[in-house]
Amino acid sequence: MAKAGKAVIDETALLDGLLAKAKTAGADAADAVFLHGISLGVAWRLGKTEHLERAEAQDVGLRVFVGAKQAVVSTTDVADDTLAALAAQAVAMARAVPDDPHCGLADPGKLATDWPDLDLVDTAEPEADALLARARRAEDAARAVEGVTNSEGADAGWSQTRVRLATSDGFAGGYATSRFSVSAAVLAGTGTGMERDYDWSTASHEADLVAPEAIGRRAGERATRRLNPKKAGSGQVPVVYDPRVSGGLLRHFSGAITGTAIARGTSFLKDRMDQPVFAAGVRVVDDPRRTRGLRSRPFDGEGVACTARDVVDDGRLTTWLLDSRSARQLDLATTGHAARGAGGPPSPAPSNLYLAPGSMTPAELMADIESGFYVTELIGMGVNGVTGDYSRGAGGFWIEHGALAFPVSEVTVAGNLKDMLAHLTPANDLEFRFGIDAPTLRVDGLMVAGR
Repeated sequence: MAKAGKAVIDETALLDGLLAKAKTAGADAADAVFLHGISLGVAWRLGKTEHLERAEAQDVGLRVFVGAKQAVVSTTDVADDTLAALAAQAVAMARAVPDDPHCGLADPGKLATDWPDLDLVDTAEPEADALLARARRAEDAARAVEGVTNSEGADAGWSQTRVRLATSDGFAGGYATSRFSVSAAVLAGTGTGMERDYDWSTASHEADLVAPEAIGRRAGERATRRLNPKKAGSGQVPVVYDPRVSGGLLRHFSGAITGTAIARGTSFLKDRMDQPVFAAGVRVVDDPRRTRGLRSRPFDGEGVACTARDVVDDGRLTTWLLDSRSARQLDLATTGHAARGAGGPPSPAPSNLYLAPGSMTPAELMADIESGFYVTELIGMGVNGVTGDYSRGAGGFWIEHGALAFPVSEVTVAGNLKDMLAHLTPANDLEFRFGIDAPTLRVDGLMVAGR
């Protein structure tokens, strides 16, 4: 939506005109993207408004091809003379760079010609007072939990983004997405024994957002549960990942199967296509067309049709995540996973990626663990994408005789992702909350280092 008093931009005419300017300047082919975003965010702390900000921005990106060369330029200024200068600059840049034999627009046969309504946008912009009320309700609920002694505050936000893409070979399409969010973070205990925790919810539609009272209550209860942590011992034990952190393992996996990593040979999975990567029975799905999905899209960043696919089937890796350039490098076809902004070329990325649930409840998953570690928080990014070596700081709870026994902190969890994925067991509690989602996961044989 446009701000009151501001002229509405004809995005189709703008991009068509920009492509024509690129051709006039000497481009053999081109594509252009228009992005428009509005956001409203508030923060509430200790009973008072702490922050309120509304922002609106637009970006136009142009990618041109001259022979086997390409260049990308962007601007926030959509004046006609600015765009003409931008197109000329892009063509001049392309002529000055080395050849890239793999660059180019997507294969026309792969382009989307129609797509369903994925219900990705809730069109009503909320009032700031409504967001402040949501944040206040979340913090009030958190501070009402016995043992909570201070607050880092609660946030509530809304945003809406419009995307329009056009290419010189005839593709044109656009869509909009929206986001609503609420979060709370509080502290429990006193002095040097204080502990912090949080909770949040994000949804494309306001009606799907978790109630702020539930968010606040969970944040407070999680903080108080962490009081009086103990040091864990060191050894090789089963590790169970809570759903709010289990998706991190899926993120590491998705990074290892992107076409750029495979083409460069910088992935620990580069030689594992059509081979078992997870345990038998495990299924990983990428679904870009899930209704109201947080990472849904009707077409990818090159206009290629999107479709759901099993990335892992019965534990076996079935596909890479490819855009057109990485697909050409590997002598394959794009899988419709190109993502892009205004200022750079497309690159492959997952959409709504999830690990399918198993058959056991989380309690059943832990029932036979005599001694283990339940992870609720991960710290740092100690992951080597080339070797798969994994080492991260963590906090959570020690497991004794199949149940959570006491909180632990300052723990390091280490292993290798190749072994971790192969020995991973999912529970049955999958929820779609983050865009990349996994249920509670158990990984046997990890090294845990405590005191």
